[in-house]
Formats: sequence, C-alpha cells, structure tokens
Amino acid sequence: MKSALNLSLSLIFFLTFGNKSFSLTNYQIKKFCNAEKRATTCIKNLKEKRSNLQKGILIEIPVVPHKDKLNLKF
Repeated sequence: MKSALNLSLSLIFFLTFGNKSFSLTNYQIKKFCNAEKRATTCIKNLKEKRSNLQKGILIEIPVVPHKDKLNLKF
C-alpha cells in the first residue's frame, strides 16, 4: 500500500513538473539588462538563450562564486 502511494505521488510530481521551463519575460530581460554597458547586445543574447531553452536546447549558465565578506579562515 505504501509503495503504491509513493509511486502515484512520484508520477503526479513528474507529470506536473516534468517538461516545464521557466524563462524570463521581455520586461524582466529589459530590466536586467539596463545595468549593463551594452544593453542591446545583452537583450539580444538573453532572448536568444530564452528561445533555445524553450526549444529544448541546452544553454550554459555562468556561475559567479559568492564572495565572503568576513573572510573567515579556519
């Protein structure tokens, strides 16, 4: 009984959240790129990445390391 419940819950989860990708809207892209020096190229690149994401093509997401303000060393 417990395994049937786990199976049904996992199937519901995968069916509801499986193929959804959340991308930025045009307003969010413009708001993000206003701080950049070259806003037009930023907007163009983000719109291109958004269309690739919606088509199912993998995109690269740069990861910026977090700078520790305290610089604690153990």
